[in-house]
Amino acid sequence: MPSDQTETIYTNFRDAPLTGRLLVATPALSDSDFARSVIYICAHSVEDGAMGIVVNKRLSQPVFDDLLLQLDIAPAPPRRRVSLCAGGPVESMRGFVLHSSDWSGDGSMTVDEGVSLTASLDILKDIAAGSGPRDALLALGHASWAAGQIEEEIARHSAWLVAPATRDILFGVDHTGKWRKALAGINIDPLRLAPFVGNA
Repeated sequence: MPSDQTETIYTNFRDAPLTGRLLVATPALSDSDFARSVIYICAHSVEDGAMGIVVNKRLSQPVFDDLLLQLDIAPAPPRRRVSLCAGGPVESMRGFVLHSSDWSGDGSMTVDEGVSLTASLDILKDIAAGSGPRDALLALGHASWAAGQIEEEIARHSAWLVAPATRDILFGVDHTGKWRKALAGINIDPLRLAPFVGNA
């Protein structure tokens, strides 16, 4: 790719970073661990890279109650439960709570005006007690990209499509339907996606 085209791509991402948007996996990733993934980008800059949470890969184990027991969080059973997802391959044993911004605590990071990310136990304690944020998703691990990596995957390899985030996609319980819903948000029919990506 000529350097002027590369610079144009980076300028576009500087002007409109991906923070608060969804990355939707294309068929280019069908043979990878990210196949049909929907990732909510929590932080992104051209200089520092990107970090996000996979929101559509529900974990069957451990169950939420067992995880709270391991962390010695009462009460048991909890008064409230949230979905547990495989958030990505980085720090896969560390928990991250993606949640609505009506709750805030130490270590909470505001992603946009309606969504925050917290990695402290305080939020899990409040959720177990029946309070906490209105919407929440607990992810084990996260996805991350070095500076320039995600831009390259989007622009040169057609690996991801960018879509708007919605409450239903972030926090809904229909995890298997989130990929199609995210594509619908940018008016793409999954059946026509392969030729679309091939011509990108």
